[in-house]
Amino acid sequence: MIAASLAKRLKFPQFSATVLTILAGVTLLANGCGKQATPATPPAAPSPSSQLRVSASADGVVVDTSTAEFVLRPTGYVAASLISNYGKLSLDDAGSDPGIQVIAGGKQISDVAFDVAHPQISEPNGRLGTKGKRIEVKGKNSAGDIDESLIVEVYDDFPNIALVSSTIRNSGRREVKLDTVNLDRHRLNASLADPSAAPHEMWSFHGASIEWGKDNVFKIPKKFSQQNQMGSLVEVKGDLGRVGGGIPVVAFWTNAVGEAVGHVETLPLVLSIPVETQPDGRVDAAVHLTPHATLQSGEAYSTPQTFVAVYSGDYYEPLRIYSDVIDGEGLKKPANNSEDYAVSWCGWAYLANVTPAQMLGTIPKLKEMGIHWATLDDRWFNNYGDWQPRSDTFPDDEIRKMVQQFHQQGIKVQLWWLPLAVEDGGPGYESHPYGVSEVVKQHPDWLILDKNGKPARMTRNLASLCPALPEVQAYYKQLTERFIRDWDFDGHKLDNIYSVPACYNPKHHHKSPNDSVYAMGEIYKTIFETTRALKADSVTQSCPCGTPPSIAWLRYIDQAVTADPVGSVQVRQRVKMYKALLGPKSAVYGDHVELTRIANPNGNEKDLGSDFASTVGTGGVVGTKFAWPDYGPKLSDVYLTPQKEEYWKKWIGLYNDKMLSRGTFRNLYVYGYDVPEGYAIEKDGAMYYAFFAPASDGKDTKPATWAGEIELRGLAPGKYHVVDYVNGKDLGFVTAPGARLDASFSDHLLIEVTKQ
Repeated sequence: MIAASLAKRLKFPQFSATVLTILAGVTLLANGCGKQATPATPPAAPSPSSQLRVSASADGVVVDTSTAEFVLRPTGYVAASLISNYGKLSLDDAGSDPGIQVIAGGKQISDVAFDVAHPQISEPNGRLGTKGKRIEVKGKNSAGDIDESLIVEVYDDFPNIALVSSTIRNSGRREVKLDTVNLDRHRLNASLADPSAAPHEMWSFHGASIEWGKDNVFKIPKKFSQQNQMGSLVEVKGDLGRVGGGIPVVAFWTNAVGEAVGHVETLPLVLSIPVETQPDGRVDAAVHLTPHATLQSGEAYSTPQTFVAVYSGDYYEPLRIYSDVIDGEGLKKPANNSEDYAVSWCGWAYLANVTPAQMLGTIPKLKEMGIHWATLDDRWFNNYGDWQPRSDTFPDDEIRKMVQQFHQQGIKVQLWWLPLAVEDGGPGYESHPYGVSEVVKQHPDWLILDKNGKPARMTRNLASLCPALPEVQAYYKQLTERFIRDWDFDGHKLDNIYSVPACYNPKHHHKSPNDSVYAMGEIYKTIFETTRALKADSVTQSCPCGTPPSIAWLRYIDQAVTADPVGSVQVRQRVKMYKALLGPKSAVYGDHVELTRIANPNGNEKDLGSDFASTVGTGGVVGTKFAWPDYGPKLSDVYLTPQKEEYWKKWIGLYNDKMLSRGTFRNLYVYGYDVPEGYAIEKDGAMYYAFFAPASDGKDTKPATWAGEIELRGLAPGKYHVVDYVNGKDLGFVTAPGARLDASFSDHLLIEVTKQ
């Protein structure tokens, strides 16, 4: 028997995260059977005592940290408050709402009251350490057949977040069918922090991958409902058919205080975090679980570990806190190398029928511009799954020869591909009709099957190999070795990376159909670690096209990507998101600059953007996909005209000169509330600021303008010289603290501030 707490602590991928645990009575006898006692071990040195303060009464258990207060109420609601210079600030407006909602046998169990006056208080025993407090309270429904316990853990090193979990036990004689559990429920009210705001008037971040191009940072509308499915594939309209994955965090903020909800398990759990505005304007959020478990007498269901975080600022803060907790749980951030920050050109300008001649023909311009990375993009291959070169465009040994010629010119090359996807004779995609991959012919038992025993579909209407199988993991190690060692590529552009279907293949002997989803990260770990072992200065990029990334593979890349942004605003939002998730110095590819302004995104797309500032100013890595020489009207939108060439050289030169992507991202401005929209990068003793005029979203050909006073935050006391480094314009001097600058600009203003 494996206890739910043990399964959760050890993070066994083979176990479903919502573990059904039999709580059998077991007595452990020490030193029995006349055996000699083991000599006592000298006591360990006492650990530093927690500075958290806990008090309990009939009204609730109060946990005070250095920066926050968490109150566990008799309803199971965990209310969070920020301790600031202005007192306690909170968005929680609980009333009598329960913090946990259990539906069993189609009926809601609503009469559980937790004994908060008599909590069990101890040191926590998780991977985040022992310096903190673990509070457990128990409750029972009026019928006496359901026991619930609620556990709240708060750590000294993470004072702004409380971890919440629950165990639901059948203490009756009849079986209990457990349908759903809504855990860590919150009802939020912006009016509590800003009396002039309506209850719903706050900004939000939603980490779900549910639709290509959908904004995941926006102001909550008066009428709003979004399920925010996490982990599993999500059906959407259009050719792609399926997205999914996501970062299990939803966050809300006003100018004064913010609150976030999610889970901190290191697997891509299949659950949802629904958000909905109520008729009174308040906003509901919770972690929604669907155990569909039947509890016999004495059996219990234990939930994953969720969280509530309170903070000052925007979505950067809860994502940073979440990521640091995940680090503590053992899923560490990847380290960057110097090549992760290099400007990159992509051959997608030439679309699906790219040839070696087109790729190599661009080399003169790459060298002129100081670009030493190139990407061979989609459709160089014969089929998904086998990943051999096309005989019509890359015959014989042409792909390896092409890489050699790039290397001879001092240019490194990435290879585009899509792990786990295979062709099984399905309906095809826009680039080509599907055949049957050799790997499928040879190993049909490797396929993920759906409930009907048919090959399950992933993105691009493709079948999928099951990542939980050791044989499949070994296959992708071999493929990676072919690409990097044999063909001599320098890294990967892994694209259309979302999730995989649940697997019902009986030959795989899964403990849960979601084992395939939870094992997905093993494939990306294999690719990343194999590549790094072969080439330490390689670049591995994963692109969840048009959506946030997935926790399944987020730690197995060394260059994030803003993933097919629709306009400049999404570039900036996503650079900030990744800086929070991967670290303030992480490498975040701004994707092709041409995507900062898109015409006809839903048909006959034209990529017309030239907004380098949104990548440079936020600390992103510059990229482009220009075509050169002129191949005619089909590629006219991305053709590098002489006028564009001059502009491209200027900005790529600025990027290579400043290399702000290697600086430290400073979260000094609150998205949605500070106008103009601001960013700050600290590097080599200087501060670099980027400001963007309102409505500068890249969708309008006429740039927005702004004029007024700008606050330059984060400066130590002293006098500073201010320069517009894009236009070489001296803007005078400012004095900190309270440094302010009178400015007037169109679209953007990028400045360098140095102490005198």
